[in-house]
Amino acid sequence: MRAVIQRVTEASCKVADEVTGSINNGFLVLLGIEDADTQEDLEWLAGKIVNMRVFGDENGLMNKALADVNGNILLISQFTLFAATKKGNRPGFTRAARPDKAIPLYETMINQLSQLLNKEIQTGIFGADMKISLINDGPVTITIDSKNKE
Repeated sequence: MRAVIQRVTEASCKVADEVTGSINNGFLVLLGIEDADTQEDLEWLAGKIVNMRVFGDENGLMNKALADVNGNILLISQFTLFAATKKGNRPGFTRAARPDKAIPLYETMINQLSQLLNKEIQTGIFGADMKISLINDGPVTITIDSKNKE
């Protein structure tokens, strides 16, 4: 499981000109799911996301996590995070999980993050053509891969 986490002052997702999710102050999380991913990967990654200390404290240092700043999450499924680009110029996506595996893990991630933060998680729509808008704060952008825990 792979995540690109962007600290934002605002972010939103539209599908067919309808807003499906919108946040102020928090994380826009792009989530890629691969066939090898398990519930253990999901729980580990969810814990990393909610405990990531990248918000400024009273000294301007990145010492605060989402809960410390009453932050929110906009979670977007993004299979392209597993693009294979070594050969040619057209990416391959064979590592990305098929919808029958990815959708249940995506939905479980929504529930896991919601439980950890004790608030609703905003989302896009799995598999839809989404338009994402954001204002990256900092900018702060961090990538995490559950297969690179050490």
